[in-house]
Amino acid sequence: MKDSFYDQVFEIARLVPKGRVTSYGAIAKALGAGGSARMVGYAMSNANIAHPKVPAHRVVNSSGLLTGKFHFSPPELMQELLEQEGIVVVNDKIKNFKSVFWNPLEEL
Repeated sequence: MKDSFYDQVFEIARLVPKGRVTSYGAIAKALGAGGSARMVGYAMSNANIAHPKVPAHRVVNSSGLLTGKFHFSPPELMQELLEQEGIVVVNDKIKNFKSVFWNPLEEL
């Protein structure tokens, strides 16, 4: 049986290395569903119930904004988790986004 779309999203999100981030759109492209970044976002909003754990804090929007932070409790937790991995966040946006961006298509 094929994994659900959400399960496939979670599998890719689990591959993002510590200290790196990817985007909803990059995950969608890696799954062959290029126009489905929003669906990846929906999946990530449910990542807290997935097992094994999904490092959802490493998935941001295409410009490095922490748009998913409101799915963390408290919302500041997303930034705190990223900063613990050495990622600099200023005004809810990842500094040097291109240098910490991880492209799943280059890794899969």
